[in-house]
Amino acid sequence: MTAPAPELEGDFVLDEDLLLECGRTLVRPTLHYAVYGRLNAARDNGVLVCHALSGSALVGAWWPELFGGNSETRGIVDLRRDCVICVNLLGSCYGSTGPGSVDPATGEVYGAKFPLISIRDNVRAQAQLLESLGIATLSLAIGGSIGGMQALELAILFPERVKEVVVIGVAPLSAMGLALNHLQRRAIESDPDWRDGAYAPDRQPKKGLALARQVAMLSYKSASLFTERFARRPNRNREDPWADDGRGSGLTGAGRFDVAGFLDYQGERFLDRFDANAYLAIVRTMDTWDPLRGYERAEDAYGRIRARLTFVGISSDWLFPPGDVRRLAESVRECGVQADYREMVTDHGHDAFLAEQTELVRLLHLPI
Repeated sequence: MTAPAPELEGDFVLDEDLLLECGRTLVRPTLHYAVYGRLNAARDNGVLVCHALSGSALVGAWWPELFGGNSETRGIVDLRRDCVICVNLLGSCYGSTGPGSVDPATGEVYGAKFPLISIRDNVRAQAQLLESLGIATLSLAIGGSIGGMQALELAILFPERVKEVVVIGVAPLSAMGLALNHLQRRAIESDPDWRDGAYAPDRQPKKGLALARQVAMLSYKSASLFTERFARRPNRNREDPWADDGRGSGLTGAGRFDVAGFLDYQGERFLDRFDANAYLAIVRTMDTWDPLRGYERAEDAYGRIRARLTFVGISSDWLFPPGDVRRLAESVRECGVQADYREMVTDHGHDAFLAEQTELVRLLHLPI
């Protein structure tokens, strides 16, 4: 499917400083955003799409099958009817204020001194952007992974500002998820080129960032998918995993298995499109999300919701297991919220909401 082009791509600078949950202040941060389609006269046809960890505001490029609007395809949104807005996360390297930005207080790049940004901080900033566009109420907010965290948090923080919410493949991270993210951070911090976050833009800690991405890729896929795709096959280019030339290759594995070649490739290609400090920032944002943090009871948080919610679990997802997503949906429903649960049956793991977009669209069109 041809990716739709945005009607508008730009920057929004908040009118005032953003007081963060961590207690620090972000001085008049910038949000980079893209708009697809046009607002109607009532400005009530807005759809907020919240991107995943390494995504950008250009949702048409990474989630094209979300868009429908012709006789051959049926999407979740239709640009003849809907106006889609996607906002780049604070902490990212795709236009919003992040570690690569200059701190107005010091005149220097934030680097590792960039503050901890929470999901709530992002949602509060995005609400100001929506207000600047004249959007009082969204018809839909939708997101997968860390995008789903934002969509649910929007329904809690601003209950009157969204009518429907779709939360895909996410719940608060389990201990296993936190452990995997910890290892990714350590991979980056252990690279000598990281230099405590003060590296030059052209001297990224490439080995550490590539290794962090490889660890992440393991959590995004499933064992059954890896078995089907790679099994125990040697890597291409006639590599021999059983070779030992007596010069250390027996220990280092100079001849790779196919799955190792795949992971190395994923790590290398990630270096061309992401920044190490931005990666650290967003992983911390993901780690620290808990929709009940600061509330005495679940009812105090989920009871605020007025939108109709749909939760989607992914059968082979072990980063955010479907049982965790189902329990989150049940907890929300027990607080009197209209919420249903659906499940993608797939071997694609956590990545299924991106890898099998047609199936996701079909699932979301099923009647409740």
